[in-house]
Amino acid sequence: MLRNRQATRSRARASPTPRATATSTSSSPATSLDDVRDEAGVSKSQLYHYFTDKDDLVHAVIDRTIEAVLGAQPALADLCSWPAIEGWLTDLVTLQVERKAAGGCPIGGLAYELADRDPAARRLLADGYARWEAPLRAGLEAMRQRGDLRAGADPARLATATLASIQGGLLLSRTRRDPGQLRIALDAAFAHLRQAATT
Repeated sequence: MLRNRQATRSRARASPTPRATATSTSSSPATSLDDVRDEAGVSKSQLYHYFTDKDDLVHAVIDRTIEAVLGAQPALADLCSWPAIEGWLTDLVTLQVERKAAGGCPIGGLAYELADRDPAARRLLADGYARWEAPLRAGLEAMRQRGDLRAGADPARLATATLASIQGGLLLSRTRRDPGQLRIALDAAFAHLRQAATT
């Protein structure tokens, strides 16, 4: 049975079972909701109050993760200028410095675990990436209309290329435990964006 997406998001935020949500994404496809319950140490009534099955739980985790990743980037609210875009990219590097380059991208981690075995999860994750791209795409479009970006530039392609640099940079930073890897990737991404500038 399909659920209302907003209701699922609200349920995910309100859920008192963070250990259960963490357990669910690291389990094998054969793991049941009862297995998750036992490993997380929560009651059956508590878990089944919020989630009908493991897929429901995993999808709620995806919603919560996307909200957390986007919510940690307040600069996304306004990417309509070169200084704003540069500041946003710098904030991403600063966050990795604070985290000592551990953890990588939570959305990317879920995509690695789920995209090939759960079509619904893959669609949710793809939507999360689209939501991440959207503010930059909108900002670049506003800059193009204002004359700060070449008329022939494609904001959608530029936004996707930038997100790809973020993802690759986060993976290298995590693997090498060096936030400078993300800095290199985002310097290149910003240089690529600036090639489309009018001045």
